[in-house]
Amino acid sequence: MGVFVFLPLVLPLTALPIARLAEQHLHPRRAARLLTTVAVILASCSTVCLGLLMVVGTAQLPGNPLPDGWSDDEVREAVPHDRFVGKAAIVALAAVATAWAVTVHRHYRFRSRAHRVLAALPSRAEVAVLSDAVPYAYALPGAPGRIMVSTSMLACLDEAEQRALLAHERAHLSGRHHRLLLAAQLASGANPLLRPLRAAVAYSTERWADEEAARVTGDRRTTARAVGKAALISHRAVSPTVAAFAVSGPVPRRVAALLGPVPPDRGWPPALTATGIAALFAAAGTAVSTLSSLNAAFALFLVLEAATPLS
Repeated sequence: MGVFVFLPLVLPLTALPIARLAEQHLHPRRAARLLTTVAVILASCSTVCLGLLMVVGTAQLPGNPLPDGWSDDEVREAVPHDRFVGKAAIVALAAVATAWAVTVHRHYRFRSRAHRVLAALPSRAEVAVLSDAVPYAYALPGAPGRIMVSTSMLACLDEAEQRALLAHERAHLSGRHHRLLLAAQLASGANPLLRPLRAAVAYSTERWADEEAARVTGDRRTTARAVGKAALISHRAVSPTVAAFAVSGPVPRRVAALLGPVPPDRGWPPALTATGIAALFAAAGTAVSTLSSLNAAFALFLVLEAATPLS
């Protein structure tokens, strides 16, 4: 394996240039899906890398339950500085597992509490209007998904802006944006270098919903006005994995985008553009990271198989 086993830990840096360029030049729907896919692949490779290092590091600890052959020189030589990086990988994997557990717990705890509140309401309509002085509106995934909006939020918007708000939240539900947000959140928990991609996914899902709201209402200016007005009164999002109206992503950029032309709905960007070059760069980094992880896993498997005594 050698030093190549470390590549998946740093190759997420190759995806950073595409984050901002994808936000600016790709249709938000394509940007959200592309960035989420890249983040999940890179996070998976990074986690596999830590797992391989942990196997080597654990084999060196006294009293471990692994076969004695796994601590032979042949296994230790497969990873440079095995004693240090192996033990560091154990700590890193524990941190990753903790981050994942906290993220999933918060996500489902919020959904559970919100569904309990909705269950107490007499109406089972898609839109649940809650009497609350705190202004908010967000899409609550479920079977079926529902939209929760406070009376304070509705009071600040006129009828046309309310239609834009509801269309925005329906777009979150129909696009299953909570899955993209949760995947990006888990990916950033696996490798901190992926946090810019997490922010880019959150912004892209909001822009995706903005564009859907503008298409449904047929009025981009009204949608932009609704986003801007709601941002002035909204509190922060209650959960990083639940889409909330006008509180995710830089609101001035969202408003400016809505006041501009409809973004082109094209596939892979042209190669001879900044976005195309960044996309190719990110794709190459993702491919190298994947191949490095697979190669290291296969190499370590062969080494461990050879070092394992036959029973």
